[in-house]
Amino acid sequence: MDAAFDCYDKTGRITDYFTLGSGPFMFSHLRNIFTAIGCDTFAQVTNYELTYGAACLSLCTEYVNMSDGNPCSGSGCCQSSIPKGLKSLDISLFSFYNYTNVSDFNLCGFAFLVDKNSLKISDWPLSRKPKYGKDAYRTDIVIEWAVKNETCEQAKANASAYACGANANCTYPESGQGYRCLCNEGFEGNPYLQEGCQDVDECKDPERYPCHGRCKNTIGNYKCRCPLGMYGDGKKGCQGLGIITLIAAIGAAILLVIICVLLYMMCKKRKKDRNFRENGGMVLKHQRVRIFSEAELEKATKNYDDDQKLGEGGFGSVYRGVPADDVQVAVKKFKGVDKAQMNEEFQKEMGVVSQVNHKNVVKLLGLCLETKVPLLVYEFISNGTLSKHIHDKTSQLLASWSNRLRIASEIALALNYLHSLADPPIIHGDVKSVNILLDNNYTAKVADFGASVLISSDQTIIATKIQGTLGYLDPEYLMTGILTARSDVFSFGVVLVELLTGEKPNSSSSSGEKRNLIQHFISALETDNLFRILDFQAADEGEMDEIEAVAELAKGCLNSMGLNRPTMKEVSDELAKLKDLHQKSWAQQNSDETEYLLGESSQSFGKIARRPMTQSQTVIPLEIENFSDSI
Repeated sequence: MDAAFDCYDKTGRITDYFTLGSGPFMFSHLRNIFTAIGCDTFAQVTNYELTYGAACLSLCTEYVNMSDGNPCSGSGCCQSSIPKGLKSLDISLFSFYNYTNVSDFNLCGFAFLVDKNSLKISDWPLSRKPKYGKDAYRTDIVIEWAVKNETCEQAKANASAYACGANANCTYPESGQGYRCLCNEGFEGNPYLQEGCQDVDECKDPERYPCHGRCKNTIGNYKCRCPLGMYGDGKKGCQGLGIITLIAAIGAAILLVIICVLLYMMCKKRKKDRNFRENGGMVLKHQRVRIFSEAELEKATKNYDDDQKLGEGGFGSVYRGVPADDVQVAVKKFKGVDKAQMNEEFQKEMGVVSQVNHKNVVKLLGLCLETKVPLLVYEFISNGTLSKHIHDKTSQLLASWSNRLRIASEIALALNYLHSLADPPIIHGDVKSVNILLDNNYTAKVADFGASVLISSDQTIIATKIQGTLGYLDPEYLMTGILTARSDVFSFGVVLVELLTGEKPNSSSSSGEKRNLIQHFISALETDNLFRILDFQAADEGEMDEIEAVAELAKGCLNSMGLNRPTMKEVSDELAKLKDLHQKSWAQQNSDETEYLLGESSQSFGKIARRPMTQSQTVIPLEIENFSDSI
């Protein structure tokens, strides 16, 4: 639409009125606005029928910056609304003072109807001059139209003439005359076509139809669900952690855990490698001894479960274990808070057991060098300790003198080997019935070398810290702190007394009074009351003589003066002789009985052969006990 103007120059007044006659369309009273520009301008607008009129006045005495932010409130610019249903326009304007007072910056005034959304005040400076014809200033306006002069209800009643197509809704225009068709919400297109409006896929236009989650199109609408792990209205915004964020967080946590585990495993492996090197593993792995891993022994002992514990001593605990090869072992785990002290005990015991190879000494199978203090792995001895069989009255092992004598001889053989045949010689230092183990065949094996010391071939005594078990300790060693091979002899003498009497070194009498077993034993021996204190019965006079001989030998071992005690070799030889004598005597006795039985059989054989064997007659087999020869 052209703009009307009113100007004044030296040639006189120039006025251009604008008139638009009545037509089928209406000017939108909501979208359009009547506007005037100028500093000495009065503008008015009426309809063709003169049933409506509106005006506005714009005055100013100095130049006004016509920026887009100008409110058009009457200074350089003014505005007025138009009525609903307006179809014709008659715009006129004039000035009060012919722009005389503002001619330096404003010679013309303009008036026009314009779309509110397209109006830019900055396009209308006060210094603007009019143009004519095709160059005239024009503005955009919004016009309305409607279908006939019917209401929606009247139009719907006549389906053939109803203008709205499918998915369209009848509505009233702003002017209130006739009706119009609009696409239903969620549809778009031409509502006046027969096929009507088409469904809008809102998911393809996120700018107009926001969705902060998972979008799903529906007929005339759409759904928006928040991502997994979040909640709220997906169209407005979701709260919480999304699935991607959640997965990323979980992934980061898992990665962190993996890194920590790897670092822990690396540190643990480095620690094991360091322990292995510090404990001499680089040298020991080239020797015949087997090297066990820490994990292997932990699995074998069920992580050192208390149910696997075989015993506990002053230097550590021993656990039963079954490695992958199904061979039972005994694992010695040193205890203590001082690593230097524990390593010293390990080195000492390792130095001893690595020199030993005897059938009556527990065999070292291997080591574990990955721990803070190395572990010793011994062969597993299944039948427990000699102490258990001595003091457990349900055990039948020591019911016969034969087994007692054999076990005593085997212990003496082992100690003699340590003193005389090992290189260098070894003093056990803690000989007691608890440290004597019995294997599957009830063969005695000396164990626990925690208190043992190595001595040179030219050395007979050694000063050491007093350690051992009261009741078995050499009194001379207790007084002087000097350990000798004769100290083991004294302790062995106590074991002999224990074997003979079945009592512990520190026991109580029947009345409950504490007594010294050694003194009690020697007193009984010297007063010919030996057989009263034995906890078994001799089979015959021959055994009684052997028992007395062993008792006298024990008495010699228990001499308070070490030099007056026999050597372990002398003790071993004496016990070996007694064992041989016992075997020969037992064999001779069996031979005499056999000859007697054979003689009787030869006289009655014919009668027995001719007489049928009755149901009550049985054959009694004779069993002969075999003793393993000593080394």
